[in-house]
Parts: sequence; C-alpha cells; structure tokens
Amino acid sequence: MTRVWKWNRPVTVREVLEDLQQERSIAYTTVMTVLDNLHQKGWVRREAEGRAYRYEAVSTRAAYAAALMNDAWSQSDNPAAALVAFFGMMSEEQRQALRDAVRIVQGPEETREAEARQEENPGSTEGGNGR
Repeated sequence: MTRVWKWNRPVTVREVLEDLQQERSIAYTTVMTVLDNLHQKGWVRREAEGRAYRYEAVSTRAAYAAALMNDAWSQSDNPAAALVAFFGMMSEEQRQALRDAVRIVQGPEETREAEARQEENPGSTEGGNGR
C-alpha cells in the first residue's frame, strides 16, 4: 500500500515492481499477487488497461490510519484509559498536531467555547497540554 499511496494515482504492477527492485530483488508475480490480494480485500480498486490492471487506493493513508486507531480504541474495555495511555506516548509535536486536529473538527465556535472554559478553570487539562 505504501507504494500505491506514494504515487497517489493508478499504478501498474510493473511500476510497483520497478520501484521495489531499487531496494531488493522481487518477482513480478509476487507484486501481482500482493496487489490482487489488496484488491480482494477492498483496499485498492483496479481497472483493466490492455492485458494489465491499474491499481488505485480506495482510501488515503490518513483515512486508513484513522480507521486502525478507531478499531483499536473500540476494542478497549476502558476507552478513556486507552486514550490517556495513547496521549502519554505522544511527543509534544504529536500532541500539538492532536490539538490542531481537534480545533479543526470543533470549528471556530466550539473552539472559542472550549478556550473560554479553560480561562474560567485554569487548573483543568481540557484544551491544555496537561503537563
């Protein structure tokens, strides 16, 4: 999938093969089998082009990562504790990216309300860095 996402356009088995062969020796049939498996799993769609197929990712890498995180989180018997543990593993840069993402999802009005609540209760970790 990394190679398919890398180009962000439909790719052939030959293109993926040539890219992979810059790093290691790999057979055409191996790449073809992997792309076919990805197609069977619904991760890529394909269109015939002559005797070959062009493969294209069904979702973005970001959407795939989000789905993985959501699945892992939903498996927890204590989602809040899982989030706290996850946030604790993050670097400051990752926590800032998380804060930025929350602001985007909340929109301007909710962000202002959260900031106002934070100003009213400065000891709260809501909206702050918690550290």
